[in-house]
Amino acid sequence: MAADPAARLARLLDLHTAIRDRLRAVLARGELERNAATVRDDGVGDAIFALDLDAEQVLLPYCERWGRNECFRLVAEGLEPEGRVFGTPGVSGPEFVLIADPIDGTRGLMFDKRPGWSLAALAPERGPSTALADVSVAAMSELPTSRQHRVRRITAVRGGGARGLEEDLLRGTRSAIQPRPSRATTLRGGFASVVSFFRGGKERTARLEERFLERALGPWDPSRCEVYTDQYICNGGQLAELAFGHDRFVLDARPLVHRALGVTHSLCARPYDLCTALCAQEAGCIVTAPDGSALDAPLDTSTSVAFVGYANRDLAELLQPLLAESLRAEGLL
Repeated sequence: MAADPAARLARLLDLHTAIRDRLRAVLARGELERNAATVRDDGVGDAIFALDLDAEQVLLPYCERWGRNECFRLVAEGLEPEGRVFGTPGVSGPEFVLIADPIDGTRGLMFDKRPGWSLAALAPERGPSTALADVSVAAMSELPTSRQHRVRRITAVRGGGARGLEEDLLRGTRSAIQPRPSRATTLRGGFASVVSFFRGGKERTARLEERFLERALGPWDPSRCEVYTDQYICNGGQLAELAFGHDRFVLDARPLVHRALGVTHSLCARPYDLCTALCAQEAGCIVTAPDGSALDAPLDTSTSVAFVGYANRDLAELLQPLLAESLRAEGLL
């Protein structure tokens, strides 16, 4: 995009700070049932909880102010399917698309159980064909529980690498940290997770996971805990765990599993859940579609996206063929 990406990146981080501060104040009240109350559910997208609404009430006014200087289209859950334009369009319309998930991981955060992440990314406006592959600037910021005072951020500009920041919310200090994915060349002794958050398709998913791990590690050794799983209900958080070296592999094959079961519409990861995949990729992780093709989807709020993330290229080159074999064996490719 023609404008200074650093200036737009700064706006994204300012937005995240405003959302984080609002949610910290809400969580400090300890009203878990209030935070987890469903306030909107049209049966098409994910349910909108009270905590989501708190974040939305920060997002929209912020975009109104931003729109006084630039014209863009916001894509986010709960808005019009085509998105909402802020600012005054020029001859060619809005200049860029802002796709955002104000809270990724609401379910863990609203119960004050586990941090969520605020996700935002920018792509040049190409109309309905604008896609994840067009994202050129991305930022993701940790949303802490009420017991947490240190939070992390990752930012990325395509081709410029990823940068991290850690903030101490008690002391008001900040320090640069470098995302460093694991350099391990095996899953053994590390975290490797296959998404199975919710009911529906769990049996098929478990068969896929066992088949893949047997290909990757050999026959099961009942006397050993060879690999660990983490059902972190937050796709952005999963990517952050890869980027910071905590996890080595994550697979979300829900759209493939559900389709194989004859389900044409289901609640899975959406493009806004994966809009900051660029942060992990620029850190050195490999994030693709499960079949190894480029991760891509239109920047909308309804497309279900399957993805796989590897901590490094060596792992990807080793495991991708084994994953493809496992997916074919289960009738998912």
